[in-house]
Amino acid sequence: MKICGFNKTTLLDYPGKVAATVFLGGCNFRCPFCQNGSLVLAPQGEPEVLQETLWDFLEKRKGILDGVCVTGGEPTLSPQLPEFLEKIKELGYLVKLDTNGSRPEVVEELFNKKLVDYVAMDVKTSKEAYKKVAGTKAVDLEKICRSVQMMIDRAPDYEFRTTVVKELHSREDFERMGAWLSGAKVCYLQAYRDSEGVIRPGFSSYTKEEMEEFAAILRRTIPLVQIRGMD
Repeated sequence: MKICGFNKTTLLDYPGKVAATVFLGGCNFRCPFCQNGSLVLAPQGEPEVLQETLWDFLEKRKGILDGVCVTGGEPTLSPQLPEFLEKIKELGYLVKLDTNGSRPEVVEELFNKKLVDYVAMDVKTSKEAYKKVAGTKAVDLEKICRSVQMMIDRAPDYEFRTTVVKELHSREDFERMGAWLSGAKVCYLQAYRDSEGVIRPGFSSYTKEEMEEFAAILRRTIPLVQIRGMD
């Protein structure tokens, strides 16, 4: 398994924890607003962080770091992921997994083996607009829905999150998402920000007031809805 990036310390990636973040390459989605374009489109060209380097670092940081975030790309595409997370857990760390929810069978295996403590699942948009926002017609909505329900029913701790892009999301999408995600405990709306790493630059974000309107819609069915990424 190739580690394409390694952030030694973060206070943002794992809510309430001091963590390190590991980036894996490759993804089965092509969300045009993705900030990690190189990890998605050309992971083979990314420099590699040796696993020995990671293990040595985590060994030395015991008692200082609380957990390790595993993100991507889409981590569940890696066949070695369960073994990788098992080793992190053996070192005494909490594990946070970021996923697009496209492989519920992998997440279920991780739950069964108690290898994750927190899952952040990206819910791209309403079911009706999912393929457009995910950038691929190969989206299996049944699997996405299965992952959503699994988070609600089984995740030790979790969040749903949606990056909101003015050109891709409408008020109607949030009306539909509210009905779909009813029963969830938390959802974060993230304001889109353009950057050099975006797969297709040039999108824009809604105003803070508009984002608050979308959050209010979701709060009808989700107790905690907050906005990230706006000053």
